[in-house]
Amino acid sequence: MDMSLVMAAMALQAGKLQAQVATTILKSNLDAQKSDVQTLLGMGSQSSPSAALPAGVGGSVDVTA
Repeated sequence: MDMSLVMAAMALQAGKLQAQVATTILKSNLDAQKSDVQTLLGMGSQSSPSAALPAGVGGSVDVTA
């Protein structure tokens, strides 16, 4: 087999691996962002420490300090 064909095949395999890694990292980042948004909207998991608090608690926190 010609060496240029071997190098081309290796480059294609390396590109495929890079795309798989990038896709995995992107999915992980999107899952983390989804979790953050759900937490901010109050739709997070029920194991959240604030889930047992009554409505309105923490709503008037002064963050201007």
